[in-house]
Amino acid sequence: MTSEKPLRVGMVGYAFMGAAHSHAWRTAPRFFDLPLQPQLAAVAGRNADGVRAAADKLGWESVETDWRRLIERDDIDLIDICTPGDTHAEIAIAALEAGKHVLCEKPLANSVEEAERMTLAAESAAKQGVASMCGFSYRRTPALALAKRFVDQGRLGEIRHVRAQYLQDWLSDENAPMTWRLDKSKSGSGSLGDIGAHSIDAAQWVTGLNITGVSALLETFVPQRPLAGDLVGLGGHGDLSSDTPRGSVTVDDAAIFSARFEDTKFDGGAASTGAVGVFEATRYALGRKNAMRLEVNGSKGSLAFDFEDMNVLSFYDAAESPDAGFRKIYVTEPEHPYVGNWWPTGHGLGYEHGFTHQVVDLVTAIGEGRQPEPSFADALQVQRVLAAVESSAANSSQWQKV
Repeated sequence: MTSEKPLRVGMVGYAFMGAAHSHAWRTAPRFFDLPLQPQLAAVAGRNADGVRAAADKLGWESVETDWRRLIERDDIDLIDICTPGDTHAEIAIAALEAGKHVLCEKPLANSVEEAERMTLAAESAAKQGVASMCGFSYRRTPALALAKRFVDQGRLGEIRHVRAQYLQDWLSDENAPMTWRLDKSKSGSGSLGDIGAHSIDAAQWVTGLNITGVSALLETFVPQRPLAGDLVGLGGHGDLSSDTPRGSVTVDDAAIFSARFEDTKFDGGAASTGAVGVFEATRYALGRKNAMRLEVNGSKGSLAFDFEDMNVLSFYDAAESPDAGFRKIYVTEPEHPYVGNWWPTGHGLGYEHGFTHQVVDLVTAIGEGRQPEPSFADALQVQRVLAAVESSAANSSQWQKV
């Protein structure tokens, strides 16, 4: 049974991510036993009418039009940051210094310097029992969590290859309108940070290995877009009138990089030379809607995952069935990560469940007095990889250490 002791949440931002987070805060205590009872105390947004409408729709008890008021309120225990990246550092640091727990969407910041300041603030706050976590929600997909379990159990042996792709197509229409995601001053980067960050975090988390160097290419296919139009989902339809002004796209449309992972020891043996990886992120892959893919090859076996078939993990055990190839594991059994709290075997989960599991893990950690994962330090490592990719791409793909 979920505890009656409340965890009073104040959320900043109420669009796409805000809706996903709101659903998670409402749902988590109804399916999982939690040490604290999440309470949707307040949501903040600059547009008074918009934030009131969002509060009514998403289930928040009150509204603020300035995030600073959330932090000042005595009836708020945790700040949930669902805003563009240019605001993350200011909000998170202020909240941590005020003794509020923080959940911050990814990527952690728009620069390594901002992420470093956030991490220092988080480490200082942790000494006072204040928790902080970055929202890399794909970690909570049961199939990827099972992949992590297999690697930790040694079932893949020494890791040799990592292949990671994140393919979408919502931006492939060259007349889709400008949004904040295409403005580097707000988003930090394009496909690289928006979706590539998920692949970087997933690859490092599943393998347990950090990336130590990269060689990269970044490309912007459409340099200008209409400033007016109808937004639909993340994209939409731009106004094609001859007098409609167009804005400059200042982020990458596609990111491709090779990577080397840190040296490791396996089964007490000699250090390996480090696994190698290939990463790709784009919002121009026509026909690919949310193909967040990860394949890992080791000395004993391999695994492969594709979010477009998110309830399946493909696994190959070289000793068990050397001639059979990959077998599909339908990750819907009670013993699989998170699944036992949901539906009967075979009744798959969806995108929103990752956010619910994120809330479960965060609230459980706070209730137990320990720091949740991924930490701001984990997210800082991802930020350093993003910066190395940008640096390499800006210097003719020269090898860049992380």
